Amino acid sequence: MATPPKKKSIRYDWPYHFVALPLLLVTFVLTVIYWVEAIRYDEHVLLSWLLLILMVCLFFAIPRIRVYATKTQDRIVRIEEQFRYFRLTGKELDPRLSKAQIIALRYASDEEFPALCERAANQNLSGSDIENAITNWRVDHMRI
Repeated sequence: MATPPKKKSIRYDWPYHFVALPLLLVTFVLTVIYWVEAIRYDEHVLLSWLLLILMVCLFFAIPRIRVYATKTQDRIVRIEEQFRYFRLTGKELDPRLSKAQIIALRYASDEEFPALCERAANQNLSGSDIENAITNWRVDHMRI
């Protein structure tokens, strides 16, 4: 029997969280400083504007890329759990289950998964309530 996570299992993707984001912030600050200096001394104004526009685009794009990846993972987890439920019961997963409930249910073992799905749908359990109700954990090492 696998042990449940002690807290919400947040994993960091070190190239994104500890390299790309800090570099983005440092580069953004330096670009703003360069832009202010270029405007103040009226030198390389066009270049400073281009760099600032590029950095603003990156400032919005890089976090969105991470959001899109997380949403894709959520969709894949939902599809996997729907297929697992169908494989175990021969029926479709209850449409009343929310995305958060389905994602929490992925930790349940095959033995308790169908009953816990029904209980979650009938009692409208939250994700943390579902995780607390799991007795035999199935660990997910692939989600970031």
